[in-house]
Amino acid sequence: MAPKNETVLGYDSEEFFDEIKECSQFDHHQYNQSDHHCIGSNFTHRSHCCRQRSCSNCDSNHPFSDGFILDDNLNETYCDAGKSKIQCDKQRACHNCRSRMINKLVRKVENMEHAVLDTLHRAWNVCHFHHLPEWLQDNDYLLFGHRPPMASFEACFWSIFRLHTETLNIWTHAIGCFSFIVISIYLFLATSYASIPFVDKIMLGIFLITAIVCLALSTCYHTLACHSHQILLLVCKLDYCGISLLIAGSIVPCLYYAFYDSLITQIFYMLMTITLCAASVTVSFVDTFSDTKYRTFRASVFTIYAFSSIVPTIHWYLFHSNTELFYDSSFWTAIKFLSLMITLYVTGVLFYALRIPERFSPGKFDFYFHSHHLFHIFVLLAAICHLRGLTSLADVRLFSSIH
Repeated sequence: MAPKNETVLGYDSEEFFDEIKECSQFDHHQYNQSDHHCIGSNFTHRSHCCRQRSCSNCDSNHPFSDGFILDDNLNETYCDAGKSKIQCDKQRACHNCRSRMINKLVRKVENMEHAVLDTLHRAWNVCHFHHLPEWLQDNDYLLFGHRPPMASFEACFWSIFRLHTETLNIWTHAIGCFSFIVISIYLFLATSYASIPFVDKIMLGIFLITAIVCLALSTCYHTLACHSHQILLLVCKLDYCGISLLIAGSIVPCLYYAFYDSLITQIFYMLMTITLCAASVTVSFVDTFSDTKYRTFRASVFTIYAFSSIVPTIHWYLFHSNTELFYDSSFWTAIKFLSLMITLYVTGVLFYALRIPERFSPGKFDFYFHSHHLFHIFVLLAAICHLRGLTSLADVRLFSSIH
């Protein structure tokens, strides 16, 4: 049994190379060979294609003419002379046929190229810090385990299931985002909060929504950062916007409950917070601000923005605090969790800005618990503490006899 011919892009290998050779040598206007005959003037009247058919039934050679009826789907012809169905023994392409065949080959090559690129994207390996392009070099204390650039959103998505320097960054905030969605649904369906005033629901909702948005944008940033320089800049800006929104979403509800009986004071400090948030978002969209050399400056800006809440806190303590509050257990629960929240945020920022612990042991924390991982964990824990503090403040204002 004769061995089966190899195939090239779906063609029999011999036929493939014969067709390429003949297409390159074919004369558009005149083709004469021993048993094949093509006249340039005929093809213009034969559906833009001139083919030679040999009829074994009547043992005659004909140019493609009225003597043959072509069935392209079956690659067969009917000869009027023999009135029988015969198999086409040879096909020759000229002019438009050649163009169509070349276009078909180009499409096959393009499909093969896409398949190869997709395979390469899925088969990438982590690389050393010094093998990264400059726009991906962020933390030189993380020596190995970096994703290479991959200009495919699909490849970036599938990379979340691989172990690299960003894996924990992605999953800590992805799980956190999902958790806050579940908490939001549960909280607003809980019996104890079903009857609270609509404005109070809005205040709790502001924090929950901004927390979800911040965690979602952070997840997108760490997932897509390796796509390309342009995408990195975009998702980096969105990440900063998410942080700005979370800070505002954390402060505004606290202002609402701190100055529960003073609408003017509420509005004043809320407008101040929203203005600072808008300024922070604006700065976030400046390309220079996204550069890695400004990472300490970025951390400082967001820290100052967050600590702007100290001013209304002092104001509340001096002019609006009620000594009876200090005998309310819910109040102290709120103070405890809000203080813990501040401690966690500050600690996370310090770890992030100072690159602790990897700066003391480069290469030892490439995959687990480097500074950015710890920062994400602290942020998530701080957000949970803040939510617990807010619900305690709501209890004080809504369910306690002390106001």
